[in-house]
Amino acid sequence: MKDNLVKATAEGVRIFSAITTNLVGEAVKRHECYPTAAAALGRTMTGALLFAANLKNDEAITISIQGGGPLGKIVADAVPEGFTRGYVENPKVNLSLNSKGKIDVAGGVGKNGLLTVTRFTGLKKNITGSCEIVSGEIADDLINYLYVSEQTPSSIGLGVLIDKDFSVKAAGGFFVQPLPNVSDEVIETLENNLKNINSVTDLIADGLDTNEIILKICEGLNVKFLKTTYLKFRCHCNRQRIEEVLMSLSRDDLQSLIDDGHAEVSCQFCGQKYQFTAEELKQIKEVSMKQKQ
Repeated sequence: MKDNLVKATAEGVRIFSAITTNLVGEAVKRHECYPTAAAALGRTMTGALLFAANLKNDEAITISIQGGGPLGKIVADAVPEGFTRGYVENPKVNLSLNSKGKIDVAGGVGKNGLLTVTRFTGLKKNITGSCEIVSGEIADDLINYLYVSEQTPSSIGLGVLIDKDFSVKAAGGFFVQPLPNVSDEVIETLENNLKNINSVTDLIADGLDTNEIILKICEGLNVKFLKTTYLKFRCHCNRQRIEEVLMSLSRDDLQSLIDDGHAEVSCQFCGQKYQFTAEELKQIKEVSMKQKQ
């Protein structure tokens, strides 16, 4: 099944559903994540895609989570066209299962810190909001962010199911948001339906697609499907961008790399490695020094 996100409405409610198994699997493989880190990163990337579905074209969103736990900082970018990338600062974290027998994402994330959302609009000033982390489970924290920062009540479900070999067996999420003037009866129906859903990964593992997940959540309501967007892990790093990073280094730091005879620079978001010879580093230093004169 291809990763995709479906947008729909149902009697005064906006609802998105996403299956992200393949792209989360790629991120987990690139960063060599252990289960706790894999689940946290996958949830954050899926959440970023769900948030990005509300954006206009050429906009982008970044979700950053730093809760003081052993995972460190977790960051995910997404655009409405369906591309995402992300990283977790400490990917080799794997905690014992929590009291419910589930991956202890909350323990890995921690509760002493902030969740920050930045919307890149293409204007001079980006829009940034933040709130304190309330649970560390990520979905609850995104719900809290929308309520605190935008006074918007929402329901969000995120999940990543990890197999015994540390691969991603299922990943996805949903986003439900009442529109103005929605009836109390519709809200009650949604609440009852959501209570009967154990987890989004169970639905995906059982073979439900994104449309069927929406129908499950909106059982008893008239659903109108609007748009399907196919999703993919994609990083916009390239050699030129890495060269620009090297040019920002001090003259002494560049000379140290030249003295080493080579440099290997790894992209934090995707793990792609870029190699530079001593001669290439000398050229970068020369250009850098001219620019700083």
